[in-house]
Parts: sequence; C-alpha cells; structure tokens
Amino acid sequence: MIYNAMELMICCAARALENGKTVAVGTGVPCAAAMLAQRTCSPQLVIFFEAGGVAPQLPTMPISVGDSRTFYRGCMATSMADIMETCQRGMMDYTFLGGAQIDAYGNLNSTMVGTDYAKPKVRFPGSGGANDLASLCWRTLVVTNHDPRRFVPKLDFLTTPGYLAGAGAREAAGLPPGTGPYRVITDLAILGYHEQTRRMMVLSLHPGVELEQVQRATGFELEVQRPLEATSPPSPHELQVLREEVDPHRYIIGRC
Repeated sequence: MIYNAMELMICCAARALENGKTVAVGTGVPCAAAMLAQRTCSPQLVIFFEAGGVAPQLPTMPISVGDSRTFYRGCMATSMADIMETCQRGMMDYTFLGGAQIDAYGNLNSTMVGTDYAKPKVRFPGSGGANDLASLCWRTLVVTNHDPRRFVPKLDFLTTPGYLAGAGAREAAGLPPGTGPYRVITDLAILGYHEQTRRMMVLSLHPGVELEQVQRATGFELEVQRPLEATSPPSPHELQVLREEVDPHRYIIGRC
C-alpha cells in the first residue's frame, strides 16, 4: 500500500510502545501513535495526558491535552500536579517530546534559535512540561523530520536534558538512573543511543533510504548499529486503523 512519511513515523512510534506500559502524550503525533498502539499491538497501553486525563478510551483525536475527550471513560480525571507526581514516583514508562534542535546525546532545544536570549532569531514556546517529563520518565521518544537544522552539533539553548554530555552525565546531574532518551523516529530512519557512549546511533533505515543520506541530514557523526536493520513499512491493517479510526479527517497524516 502507498503511505507517506508521517504515516510511517506514526506506525514506528506506535510499535515502540509496549503493551501494559504507561505513556505521557501530548496532542498531534504522540496521541496518534498511542491511539494506534492501543488499537493494534498494545491494547493495554495506559495513556496519560498532562492536564490530568488518565487511561481514557479515546473515541476521536483530541485537539489539546485539556480537551474533554482526554477524560472520556478514563480511570481518573485528575490534575497536572498528579501527572507530574506520577512521573516523579517512577511510574511513567514513556513520554514523547519534540523541539527545534536535538544534539548527539538527545538534548533538546524548544526555547530559541540564536546566541542572544534577549534578542533571539526565533523564539519558541519553551519547556512547558518537557524538562520534567524528560527528567523523570524512563524512556523518551522523539518524532521529527530529519535535517541538519534540527540535528545540530551544539544546541543554541538547552531546554530539555537528554544524556547531557554523555555516559554518566545524567546521573551526575542528579537525574534518576536508568532514565533518558530512547528512540528518535524520523522520516529517514529509527535512531537509538549507544549503551556505552550514549551517542545517537542509527538502528534502522526506512525503505529506500541509504545510510549516507541519513548522515548528510545530520549535523554530527552518528554511531551505526551492526547489523543495520531495515524498517518494516506500515502494514495494511496499521494504515487502515490509522486512517479510518485514529485520524479519519487526516489532520495529522495529511493525504497521500
């Protein structure tokens, strides 16, 4: 079946979410991935929304983390403070984050581009809850397009911690051991992190993509897993569920 890059990224993200685990999501791509996972590979995935919705049975795509649909038939309608406390207690397995820039250790910038904080070239919304979620959840996933402007050797501003300066740096900064970046899913590849160095590494190439193409789109040298895997394309069932149940109006996936 024909599919586009966004559909492929959402399917890859959904497959990364294990059954029976917990995930803190926002609206858009993270929510679509979680909804798809619940309807395919992980029916017992527990979804948390930052505004307080816990384990809703999402009938359609919510438009914000405080949308009434994020509480629909949920286990709890609680608060942002309770959601963050759940993360702090070590009970949140996954979260999705994004940003304008990401570096080799999974650190994220969603604050500004430029060298002068008072007068940046571009001002972004900032952390929101991203710093808290990345600091406290066990595994952080990022879904983004792959280009050198995003994958940079040095962030213009450190908004959200990844592995900071490398192996041991998170723990030295006081963050919980065992937490940190897990996967970066792009329109070219699936990336993870080397167990010893904590540098970003290519795990899988999407159909029709060459390793050199991924490296050219990255502003730093990537580690490469050997043997290098090939990403499985979306199955007909995944695409059907994504298009007909998760995002029938094509707000996120667009039109092929």
